Amino acid sequence: MERETEVVIVGTGAAGLFCALQLPQDKKITIITKDEAEGSDSFLAQGGICMLPSEEDYEAYYEDTMKAGHYQNNPQSVEMMIRSSKQIIELLIRYGVVFERQNGQLAFTREGGHSRPRILFHEDVTGKEITGKLLEQVKKCSNIKIYEYTEMIDLLCEDQVCCGVAVTDKQGNVRALRAEHTVLASGGIGGLYQHSTNFSHLTGDALAVALRHKIPLKDVNFVQIHPTTLYSEKPGRRFLISESVRGEGAVLYNAKMERFVDELQPRDIVTKAIKKQMKADGMPYVWLSMERIAKKDILGHFPNIYKRCLKEGYDVTKECIPVVPGQHYFMGGIQSDLEGRTSMEQLYAIGETSCNGVHGANRLASNSLLESLVFARRAALHIAGDGAKELPKESAVFSPENYTDIEKLHQENRELVRQEIERMKQIYEQQHNHDIKCR
Repeated sequence: MERETEVVIVGTGAAGLFCALQLPQDKKITIITKDEAEGSDSFLAQGGICMLPSEEDYEAYYEDTMKAGHYQNNPQSVEMMIRSSKQIIELLIRYGVVFERQNGQLAFTREGGHSRPRILFHEDVTGKEITGKLLEQVKKCSNIKIYEYTEMIDLLCEDQVCCGVAVTDKQGNVRALRAEHTVLASGGIGGLYQHSTNFSHLTGDALAVALRHKIPLKDVNFVQIHPTTLYSEKPGRRFLISESVRGEGAVLYNAKMERFVDELQPRDIVTKAIKKQMKADGMPYVWLSMERIAKKDILGHFPNIYKRCLKEGYDVTKECIPVVPGQHYFMGGIQSDLEGRTSMEQLYAIGETSCNGVHGANRLASNSLLESLVFARRAALHIAGDGAKELPKESAVFSPENYTDIEKLHQENRELVRQEIERMKQIYEQQHNHDIKCR
């Protein structure tokens, strides 16, 4: 690995990749990821990505986002996200992303919490379509290098100015990766939870280093539980049953095969209703039925869900499937502004790692990919206009002997994040009686 670059980006999800593509092509960019490049939650996103379909929908889209977030959103962030959506979609299409169309026009679907259809999709693998095409574009850029199985273990900084990251590779080698600008885009915290739709290696590494360097976090008590994951007693990541399934007509049943909730309410409300029903039924799941969706629509719109459920022994075209709420998304993160800037100079945070307040207390379905891309682009534009920075001498910011026990550091980092979430969760639960269980 080269020891110096102009921009280092931590993470190969949609935010990190899109940020790299929006930077000038004459900048030397290094992207690192602790797993394979495809090992980000962005690849797992099923439902879709929001876009403002017309100016007439602005007020409704804004209200839906604020209502889902319990009006604890940052209004400026919400407006920026919505107003930027059309431009983001145009850029994605230019990069080769394919969305469903009807009669040549973009087709919109509706999901829970939305008052009308405004979600673009590619079958039920929208995240894979978007992030995969972005990764293809990045690999074509001679100025961008990706290093897989390379983990950030610390920030390099001097006088509260970030000048890169300390990393370790698959062989356990520790080295400094110095950069004029550093972007944290390392995803969420699902690996800290027993039941999660996230990859297990996403353990809030960026939050840990931020806490160690006294970089402010925001809203870490806001952890979203998705209402419908496929129930299983097997260990490992839970398979998500997309919000758009309910948006297209799927319904939830209790043990007596009776509907018990409006399935198109925001996620936290549906989750609460499911947990209440599970307790009343004495069951570890409720039933989800796709009987109201035509078989051809299931096979056309939800082929991945159909195949996965069939593999687990359920034919969704003929029978109900058991579903249970599971940890899904982190609305909190490193406090950032509309350009992705953190409290540390030359350090940016974007995507699920960051928190600019756009989601409030609960994310509206399919706003995640849009939010990640909007503010990744804004961070890139700010970096491009920030000019070159002089880096301090390597010896001033990096001492390999500080990182002799990496496994111990991993454990301490995870515990640090757990404790911070638990601390804020306890304060939040006293007011809202939420029940989110960390490992």
